[in-house]
Amino acid sequence: MGLPRRAGDPAELRKSLKPLLEKRRRARINASLRQLKGLILPLLGRESSHCSKLEKADILEMTVRFLQELPASSGPAAAPAPSDSYGEGYRACLARLARVLPACRVLEPAVSARLLEHLRRRAAGTTPDGGRAGDSCGPPAPSPPAAPAPAPPEPPRGLWRPW
Repeated sequence: MGLPRRAGDPAELRKSLKPLLEKRRRARINASLRQLKGLILPLLGRESSHCSKLEKADILEMTVRFLQELPASSGPAAAPAPSDSYGEGYRACLARLARVLPACRVLEPAVSARLLEHLRRRAAGTTPDGGRAGDSCGPPAPSPPAAPAPAPPEPPRGLWRPW
């Protein structure tokens, strides 16, 4: 449906444009819902191929539930110190990863459990040997030369590890 050729009565013009504007509005809503579906399904650990026929209401409900589960911000009046917000963000990411990682099955369960345990120790500020983690995300501190470490045990055959 195109634009009318003659600009006659304004009421007639509105009447003829209303279906076109409504069609564009519905197209924008549907495009936004498709984008929202593409964003929310991976965050919930679901595959898009299994959820191809979700209703619009389902997409909106999943999004609302996901947003309600996010930690509520305390507002500008009670803004935490930068180090506190870093720790809170780390713990929030860890909690989300603990929910999503087992559901998406990207890693083997044993590897997933080891990764989550390592990240939990980092969040607590301790390392596996009992020391403090400190700022180990930056470059490592120089250490005095030590005797060469024994070679790590050979991993079982058939188990692929990226390290």
